[in-house]
Formats: sequence, structure tokens, C-alpha cells
Amino acid sequence: MTRADLRLIQDIRNIMNNGTMDENPRPRYSDGTPAHTKFVNHVVRTYDLSKEFPICSLRPIAWKTAIKEIFWIYKDASNSLDVLRNKYNIHYWDDWESVMIPETIGIRYGATVKKYDLLNKLITDIKKNPYGRRHIISLWQENDFDESDGLAPCAFLTIWNVRGEYLDMCLIQRSGDMLTASGAGGINEVQYACLQMMVAKATGYKPGKFTHFVANEQIYTRHFDAANELLRRASEQKIESNSQYDYEFEPVKMNFNPKSDNFYDFSIEDFSLENYNPIKPQIKLELGI
Repeated sequence: MTRADLRLIQDIRNIMNNGTMDENPRPRYSDGTPAHTKFVNHVVRTYDLSKEFPICSLRPIAWKTAIKEIFWIYKDASNSLDVLRNKYNIHYWDDWESVMIPETIGIRYGATVKKYDLLNKLITDIKKNPYGRRHIISLWQENDFDESDGLAPCAFLTIWNVRGEYLDMCLIQRSGDMLTASGAGGINEVQYACLQMMVAKATGYKPGKFTHFVANEQIYTRHFDAANELLRRASEQKIESNSQYDYEFEPVKMNFNPKSDNFYDFSIEDFSLENYNPIKPQIKLELGI
């Protein structure tokens, strides 16, 4: 049981009990049915990476896949589906292939990082002016959206601040599919916590506070059964939605031991997860595209 499990259960209950049903959704399921959601606005979660790692144990989280996707975006600075498939064996982005620029996701994510040299500028800026308040990477570039079709970035903004020996980071996400990716301890928090660890190493700091803000976090209607299954598993683990945040937890530890402090030398072999024992089987979740 992790602290993220408690946060996830609290957030699921909040959406199911207090959320709003959307209207005229853009996404569709593979059968063409509109992918409706129930949502809440302005969800905020904060973790101290010096003490814990944000990962859900109520179901297995593909943490290596999450990190590889971050490599694709920030290390390879790529939008190529061929790179994603052949280098990392990740295929779920295929459904968002660009019509205008085939075999890519359009001028999005990694292509934007490369176009504006965002990662290198961030690392240089933190090193030269650590207490500056302009350490920002924004993937929301209107000019890029005009150049091609493609999914508008969901997790699109990171803000970085030095605090003594620590590097803190805030992730801003415009929209989040809670059970698939954006929820507490899910894919997005795992991968961006690891990105924070990598940038901290590359700039000579320790990873500190990680805050995740989701402007609109939703549960798809076809995920309601999965949400109830997670609530059932939490009940069996005696995770109560009204528990104090400082419940008794055994923190999961993400070890990061690279041989170099060069961001571009980091690899998936540099990461290892300790004390992670997720509940199985995995839960299947149909995507809204």
C-alpha cells in the first residue's frame, strides 16, 4: 500500500460522488461511440521525492514503459512512431498518428522539445541561474499546432525551482484520463517524477517536491467498473478514503544510479524499483481516441 493508493481512492470517490458528466465529447471509442466522462476540475497532488515515490500498487503500473516514453519525448526529442515502436516497443500512440505527417504524432511533444531546444535550455538555465523563476518547459506552442494535426499535449507544462540542495518541479496537465494515466501514482506521475530525478542529477541537485496539477481529471464511463474494482481492492487492503494523509505506509523507492550526470547518457537500466508489490491481475481499460 502506498500513499498514492490513498490519494487515488480519494480522487475516485470524489469523481464518482461529486463529478459532472460531460457533453459532446471529442474522443470516441474504437466502435465509434462517444467516449463520455465524469470529471472534476482542479486536482492537486504533492509528493516529497526525497521520502517516497508516487506509484499506485492497487494495480500494476508499467513504470519502465512510462520512463521510456519520457526518453522518447525529452531525450530523443522525437515525434516518430517508428522510433517509439522499434526502440521502445511502445505502440499505443499509433492511434494518434498524424494525417499530415505520417508515421509521426505531428509537431507535438518531442518535436516541440527539439524545435525550441527546450531540455538543453532548461538544464543550462538551472545551472547558470539556479534561483531564477523562469525555469519552464512548455509544450503548448500554438505555432506548432498550426503546422500539423495531432493530439494537443495533455501534460504540457513543467515549472522548476531550486530549493537549497533540492530541485522541485510542478507538472501542469490540462486534461487527465485518471485510470489510464493521470491518476495518483499512475503513468504520468511516475514518468514525470523520473524526469525530475534525471534533470536533478544533470544539474547537480537532489529531487525534492513534486506537485501534479490536473485542470480536468476524468473517469470514462466505460471505466466505471474498473474504478469500482479499485475501490474493492482498496477496501480489502483497508485503505479508507477518510484516512489521514500521514497513514502508515511503506514507501516504494525508485533507485536511480546512472554512471554519468549527462542527461543523454541515462538509460532504463539506471532505474530500479524497490518494495513494489502491486495487486494483480491487471485492469483492462478501453481508450477514448
